[in-house]
Amino acid sequence: MKSLFLSLFALSSTLLVNAQPSAWMEPFPPHKIAGNLYYVGSKDLASYLIATPEGHILINSSFEESVPLIRASIEKLGFKFTDVKILLISHAHSDHCAGSAEVIKQTKAQYFVMEQDAEAVENGGERKSRLKASYLAFTPAKVDRRLKDGDEVKLGGSTLIAHLTPGHTRGCTTWTMKVDGLHAVIIGSTNVNPGYILVGNKDYPGITTDYERTFRFLKAQSVDLFLGAHGGYYDMNAKHTRFLIAGGANPFIDPAGYHRYVEDREKAFLAELAKQQAK
Repeated sequence: MKSLFLSLFALSSTLLVNAQPSAWMEPFPPHKIAGNLYYVGSKDLASYLIATPEGHILINSSFEESVPLIRASIEKLGFKFTDVKILLISHAHSDHCAGSAEVIKQTKAQYFVMEQDAEAVENGGERKSRLKASYLAFTPAKVDRRLKDGDEVKLGGSTLIAHLTPGHTRGCTTWTMKVDGLHAVIIGSTNVNPGYILVGNKDYPGITTDYERTFRFLKAQSVDLFLGAHGGYYDMNAKHTRFLIAGGANPFIDPAGYHRYVEDREKAFLAELAKQQAK
């Protein structure tokens, strides 16, 4: 029965990957963002490496099929994939955490997840959700540390802070850290996906309040480096071309772009909320 259960997860994951935008699985040049913070994800599914003398921290495992891409990116930068000691995620959706079990298998990394998403991660997807089951299904992975809002994750002189920014999922996490004197913010997600119920949601009655909390937090942040769980959040492709190929000032330092993005996403949330309230 367990074998059948895992096989169904694998099939769901494969079907999902084939149905998603090609940019999610398309390789992208790994690159330094600032200091010891690097991009090691695909063209749109963002993964980040924080390299330290005591091992590395990886944020987001993406799909199971993404793990070879992430590993190749890390090694292309001159680091060892097996030196990843801590694995973090932005939230418990398959496009950000389905590869976690495989990353842990290959690296023996410790897995730290915000407590509100930990059960979904260990169950292989949230059982009660406003999303289709195929979007959530992934191989379960054991969580070694359940994080609380404001918890610090430290390794080799680097410190990341886990901020609970719920709504997109109950445990959606925005990560912040200081690197080269710059304040980096990696937004978990503020999107209201198709099918999300904001009014009268019996499975997640506090969803609207959680989104409002998230926007209050994000708008209050002082930001230098604007990053996110998808490269598209912060126009990563164009910035990479302008900075690393054409040269010039670091375009990832973009506080104005950050605040424009958060304002745009809040407007989209309020518009969807008003639409559902009017029904």
